[in-house]
Amino acid sequence: METMESPPPPAPPPLPDSAAGSLTVWYDGACPLCTREIAVMRRLDREGRIAFTDISDPLAPCPVPRTTALARFHVSEGDRVLSGAAAFAAMWRALPSLRRLGRLAQVPPMGLALEAAYRLFLRVRPALQQLAGGPRT
Repeated sequence: METMESPPPPAPPPLPDSAAGSLTVWYDGACPLCTREIAVMRRLDREGRIAFTDISDPLAPCPVPRTTALARFHVSEGDRVLSGAAAFAAMWRALPSLRRLGRLAQVPPMGLALEAAYRLFLRVRPALQQLAGGPRT
């Protein structure tokens, strides 16, 4: 007598972008600009897709050397650690209202332009921090 195996159940549809894995944002909680931006991202993260970790706390876990993480924006997406514009793009893709912007940032010319703009921002960040609430980093 032959037994017939039933076909396996269909696989669930893949989750979009960062929703498929966990996304952790590593941010400088001592930076007034950073805390303001993270506050906006928290409000936009209505589905709780992002874990936010303040790495200005020396006891907080950090995926890269703390001085490196405090100098540039980092996220962990699954098992990858991204920084700079790529990190922002990953964070945006995790948020439905910014997902299109995050996908656009993956297009090579746009990604390169955003990274160049981010590097320029890093040069003026100390002056902007003073304007935003005083030097804290």
